[in-house]
Amino acid sequence: MILDYKNSNIHYMVDGKGPALVLLHGFLETVAMWQEFIPEWSKDHQVICIDLLGHGKTDSIGYVHTMEDMAEAVLFVLNHLSIRRAKFIGHSMGGYIALALAEQQLQLFEGLCLMNSTFEADDDERKLLRARAVTVAKTNYENLVRISFANLFASESRERFKKDFENALQIALQTSLQGYIAAQKGMALRPNRLEVFKNIKGEALIITGKKDALVNSKQISQQIKNTAIIHKVLSEGHMSHIENKSDLSYLLNHFIEK
Repeated sequence: MILDYKNSNIHYMVDGKGPALVLLHGFLETVAMWQEFIPEWSKDHQVICIDLLGHGKTDSIGYVHTMEDMAEAVLFVLNHLSIRRAKFIGHSMGGYIALALAEQQLQLFEGLCLMNSTFEADDDERKLLRARAVTVAKTNYENLVRISFANLFASESRERFKKDFENALQIALQTSLQGYIAAQKGMALRPNRLEVFKNIKGEALIITGKKDALVNSKQISQQIKNTAIIHKVLSEGHMSHIENKSDLSYLLNHFIEK
């Protein structure tokens, strides 16, 4: 389904009836990343998937999409659907957006799972990498996406899950240059939102990958000591829905049903 938002299109999908479950994909992804999970979850829940700004069938609305901009677009869809309470699962960038939304609309949240994501801000090194990527994207976009996308997976996963890897890569390559740049710039601007995450009503769950080059599991563990946040570590990389599908399903099913 398509909604008009600031003279642009937002694409979203709704499946099932029951308590609301909102799924937010990551950078260079679309609602398609959730397709194997939806049939099970929609048996007992109203599952809402949204293509985030500049991704999938949702238009870009500027040349910088802050996490607050993204969250505002998500809230627009949820208000359209009259959603007052929901559980949220955000993969990577989707987690950043969920936290930005929680900062403004904490009452919406009955639980939040950060999946291969973090409450941390970018450090200086990561900000520099994003700035360089934006520069390279303007002249060599396809090669940049191919290389950076491959780095999201543990090295052996690229061969082990070759078909799924290629399918996800093709979706990533369909992301517009404007959407790519706007998201990169927006992610670099986000603040640390650990305090927001700690204030989530219901379960606050963070799932990381032992071989994830983007999210440091040990660092996360140190920062959430003496909090109610639950941390689960899977064996592979950043793309747990492909690399650790069975273990991830178990953890997410438990989070949803709790």
